[in-house]
Amino acid sequence: MDPRTNPYAPGAGSPPPELAGRDDTIERAAIALDRIRMGRPARSLILVGLRGVGKTVLLNHIRRDAEARGIIGVSIETPEDRSLPSLLVPALRIGLLQLSRIEALRARLDFAGRVLASAAKAFKIKFQDVEFNFDAISEMGIADSGDFERDLSDLFVAVGSAARERQTALVLAIDELQYVPETQLSALIAALHRASQEQLPVTMIAAGLPQLMGLAGRAKSYAERLFEFAQIGALGQDDATLALCKPAEREGVEFSPGAIVEILRRTHGYPYFLQEWGKHAWNIAKVSPIETVDAEKATESALADLDAGFFRVRFDRLTPAEKRYMRAMAELGSGPHRSGDIAEVLGKKVTNVAPVRSSLVAKGMLYSPAHGDNAFTVPLFDGFMKRTIPLAK
Repeated sequence: MDPRTNPYAPGAGSPPPELAGRDDTIERAAIALDRIRMGRPARSLILVGLRGVGKTVLLNHIRRDAEARGIIGVSIETPEDRSLPSLLVPALRIGLLQLSRIEALRARLDFAGRVLASAAKAFKIKFQDVEFNFDAISEMGIADSGDFERDLSDLFVAVGSAARERQTALVLAIDELQYVPETQLSALIAALHRASQEQLPVTMIAAGLPQLMGLAGRAKSYAERLFEFAQIGALGQDDATLALCKPAEREGVEFSPGAIVEILRRTHGYPYFLQEWGKHAWNIAKVSPIETVDAEKATESALADLDAGFFRVRFDRLTPAEKRYMRAMAELGSGPHRSGDIAEVLGKKVTNVAPVRSSLVAKGMLYSPAHGDNAFTVPLFDGFMKRTIPLAK
């Protein structure tokens, strides 16, 4: 069929044509944000799940919904090589600029701008990657102590006060939160806690890999009371079928029952993979309905694309030792697997390969669903490892 009218949208954070199975999470987030804007208590929401479940898509959807209701939203993605302050300063400045467009007295907003300038200077001394260029004069004695946790808390209070004066809220939408170093994550949690204690309308909606729950708990013991962790997983059969079939139906195209079964079996209901298989099945099929044979051929081309892109970009970041560890895991199956079993495949002691495991967790390639267990953060990665390294080495 015509690839120009192909409705599927596989991509990093690309909104799918049909956002199925996430209505409950979207509504929970909307309720929390509206309560915070009204000065009522509500916990920040953190979306946790594997790669390919649509966390980024959901995070952006929640932010856009909030903005449509008059809430100020700013987006941050935390790469591994940047400090949190270097990302927060420009994001909060954008938030203050959006607040300035709301008709209201300017005194509180001007004060918040001066506090942000003070914080930026203090952060620049502590974190060399912070850049700032403000016209505002610094507010002496506030957010300039050099103690990141204290200064960030002062900054959130100033920004939250400005938002409250304008009868709105400011929400930080932070993606890949698991990459924030523990000390900086601790300061972020403490600042959000301070804002919550002061009943100020500044909050966070974040997304990250499953290890984020443990990271937050280690950073601050009260994190589980401050945040609501929403587990985002693969779609159930009905929702996965809807996500696959609805976009095609809008174009007058159907899938045969056999094709649906084949694609759901191959993708395990993961939203990103549903988009990949849907795209390839559409391009392979000559006419509607898309048949089982088309879905089977789509598996070959979809896996080729995933191997060249989605899987490969993560594989290429690994050291030779990390690749061997991941290949040993793949030898055991999709997982999770005990650390001792992986070490046995490698012919080494657990203590000898523990640093490699820790490095893979830090890179976001593995997580521990239970003590001593290891699992891939990327679904279907075991198959990729076997295709890429046919024999364990």
